[in-house]
Amino acid sequence: MSEYILEMLDISKEFPGVKALDHVHLQVRPGTVHSLMGENGAGKSTLMKCLFGIYNKDTGKILLDGQEVDFKSPKQALDNCVAMVHQELNQVQTRSVMENIWLGRFPTTRIGTVDEKKMYRDTKAIFDDLGINIDPKVCVSKLSVSKRQMVDIAKAVSYNSKVIVFDEPTSSLTEVEVSLLFKIIHTLKERGCGIIYISHKLAEVAAISDDVTVMRDGKWVATNPAKGLTMDIVIKQMVGREIKNVYPPKTNVVSDEVSLEVKNLSAEYLNLHDVSFKAHKGEILGFSGLIGSGRTELLETLYGTATRKSGEVYVNGQLVHNRNARDAMKNGFALLTEERRQTGIFGILDITENATIAKGKKYVLHQLYLNKKQMAKDVDWSIKAMRIKTPSPKTKIRSLSGGNQQKVIIGRWLLTKPNILLLDEPTRGIDVGAKYEIYQLMIDMAKEGKTVIMVSSEMQELIGVCDRIVVMSNGRLAGEVDPKTTTQEDIMKLAAKYI
Repeated sequence: MSEYILEMLDISKEFPGVKALDHVHLQVRPGTVHSLMGENGAGKSTLMKCLFGIYNKDTGKILLDGQEVDFKSPKQALDNCVAMVHQELNQVQTRSVMENIWLGRFPTTRIGTVDEKKMYRDTKAIFDDLGINIDPKVCVSKLSVSKRQMVDIAKAVSYNSKVIVFDEPTSSLTEVEVSLLFKIIHTLKERGCGIIYISHKLAEVAAISDDVTVMRDGKWVATNPAKGLTMDIVIKQMVGREIKNVYPPKTNVVSDEVSLEVKNLSAEYLNLHDVSFKAHKGEILGFSGLIGSGRTELLETLYGTATRKSGEVYVNGQLVHNRNARDAMKNGFALLTEERRQTGIFGILDITENATIAKGKKYVLHQLYLNKKQMAKDVDWSIKAMRIKTPSPKTKIRSLSGGNQQKVIIGRWLLTKPNILLLDEPTRGIDVGAKYEIYQLMIDMAKEGKTVIMVSSEMQELIGVCDRIVVMSNGRLAGEVDPKTTTQEDIMKLAAKYI
């Protein structure tokens, strides 16, 4: 009997122009959480996709319970009790929760029709076992991102898996939901399940892990017991250099001059009611709150991608009407959306096209052709400034890691030189080194007199980066705190004010 429930030995994988994995190994013991860490593009997700049958490995072997396996599809992996909760959600949004969980294996009646009663009972039993409070009959499209994430977690558990891979599972979860996830993982550990946990959140890894493997540039760097392992050591192994501070020093100076004033803003179809605030030139203004508090709804209504019911928006004292994204861009706004895969990237297009699309018309010369020289120059700046890991600007964006896709989109909006930059969860799925660079870009924009508005579920991030924090609760503005003196408890109290 093998000591390990899963062994991945000497795994290599090469794509055109890039060696994604270079003789990597990973060994997972039953009943343990084995965290996999590394910068964006280090090869973590690629390694797991080789396990799960999404990619075919070039070299190496995979052992499950001591027996060699080589899954050619995710279905094969699932049939052999290996499941994966993906960072990017792949769900049929027009169907119900229970249909998504049992997709491809619907229970049937004696006459061959779908047994919806059994499907409901089985889904409810899994949810009750895991402590998940979601109606199995509700349509997936009506759920928040965090609820959809919990559905995917329940689906993975439903296969009675021996090994479950969690790829950035908490990137969309509230603190309450993170606690629930950790309880679920603890239950799975007690059942002897091997958990592979991919995360950039160092505190989470320290709290939940038994073993930690670090990868860098497609190679194995180190595997250590989590006990006694300091985060300074992990960061140095991840990035190959020391990062002494998580947040850059705040060198921006907030002006007295108001750049953005919002008066009594309400949305027509979303949970946003009578929100008023001011933002100044040179300021990074943070918005905190629980899932469903109205943070994303506020940014979408400001930007014009959600219908405004009432209220006024002033930029530099002038009334503006952002009826759509085109109006917003003309008025100096840019919006980085929360869900990069659904509303951020153009998956079939390459990096050049994705990075320059927001500035498209400015590349047209004489109304006849594109200034490809300027486009190439801008994309080169974006790749260097954001440290995007890619073999070429012509690489399809869908082949990049999630974190590198995020960097491309941030670079896209920086190229438009906006006066008001709206960022919804800008560091979601981003490694610690890249987070620092994004924070620095935000500070540099503020130093130029621009206004940055940032929504984040990580309260410590808001405290570390922002000049002020506005807290929202159930679609309303609940209060304002000073990052220099506030605590996470203060923010949580305000977040629960109207619940």
